[in-house]
Amino acid sequence: MSHSVAGEPPSAGRRAAPLTTAVYSAAEWDLLTSLPGRVLVAAAAPGPGRPARGVMAGLAGLDAVAAGRAFDSDLVRAVVAAIYARHDGAQPATERLTDLVDLLAACRAAVRILRRRADPADSAAYRQWVQSVAARVCRAVPTPGGPSPSLPASPADRRFLDRLGAALGLG
Repeated sequence: MSHSVAGEPPSAGRRAAPLTTAVYSAAEWDLLTSLPGRVLVAAAAPGPGRPARGVMAGLAGLDAVAAGRAFDSDLVRAVVAAIYARHDGAQPATERLTDLVDLLAACRAAVRILRRRADPADSAAYRQWVQSVAARVCRAVPTPGGPSPSLPASPADRRFLDRLGAALGLG
């Protein structure tokens, strides 16, 4: 059984997180840690057939990113920790504007990196987590009495989620 630095067992029976970042180059790690924020921004952006999103959608996306802390994946937990640990003055990914073509290309690049370097279970967990960020933003109910949060609000949102899922190798 692995133990933490203080000598006690890891919480909830989890093994201590390995040095996940050592497996990736700085550029690869930057891509993996910035992708969830880029997906959140793209999912929240209005577009043809897509409604303008409000604060509720942004909060839903941030909640989905934070939910990665509870994933049973060392990779996802390490990415979330890196996102929350950024103190270097770098522009957070959520402040970068992204275009859908660039975002989908970044997703495909992340899949290639994960295929080469990650454990298959961690790769699947990461890709599903990133998709869940977009799904939660798209399903956030923009106004009281709005569409059900169980389904994306528009056909354009469903197309966006489908294209994102395909780029992440999920569909």
